[in-house]
Amino acid sequence: MFRHRGKARTIKHNLRVASLLSFVVGLVNVCGLLAVQRLTTNITGHFAFLIDEVFSLDFLQALAYFLYIFFFLLGSFISNFLVELLYKARKKSFVYLVPVTIESLILIGVAWFGEALRTNNPDLLAYLLLFAMGMQNSLVTSISNAVVRTTHLTGLFTDLGIELSQLFFYRLKEQRQRLLSSMKLRITIISFFFFGGIAGGILYPVVQLHALLLGGLALLLGITFDYIKLRLILIKRRYQNS
Repeated sequence: MFRHRGKARTIKHNLRVASLLSFVVGLVNVCGLLAVQRLTTNITGHFAFLIDEVFSLDFLQALAYFLYIFFFLLGSFISNFLVELLYKARKKSFVYLVPVTIESLILIGVAWFGEALRTNNPDLLAYLLLFAMGMQNSLVTSISNAVVRTTHLTGLFTDLGIELSQLFFYRLKEQRQRLLSSMKLRITIISFFFFGGIAGGILYPVVQLHALLLGGLALLLGITFDYIKLRLILIKRRYQNS
């Protein structure tokens, strides 16, 4: 799911990682919005608010919006830096494991300490979630060669609209199979984003930010499953070659 990169990835790998990560993003999106009334999974809207605060001469609030953007960028930078560093060090088994573990620990930490942050420093809570989402978006973009993106839906709906229109024109079997596979992936991302949002909407009124434990634990289960599967494959190969 995580460990394959670039051309080694199949549609099955992308569907699995898209399902898991989109669910987490949908959960974070709703919980972050309900907790601090801020977008915590993407930064598109923050640019408009940043410019508005600058023209209103409220530079302190403008700085907060700038930091929302910065922490998403920082998460993206650190995630890919770790990926490239581990690849260069030939630690391929840990390439995906380290960024995803960091993201899951951030979500678990916010789940446990988020209520205190929400009361005393809501912007810091938003920075942490944006940093985690930047890490996730960078990782999945890197390992899938930009085929999978999970933190915002605007581009997905655009691409899906384009592909729906292409169904009327693409007649060759190979073209239609490739098109339908791509549409299946985009619909999966959108659907699991929605399911994560529903889960957040149901859980947040009951347990508040503890709902993010579900996202953190889901990520840990995902990388554990991937790691165990890798070890079993290596053991099987060793047995066959002995």
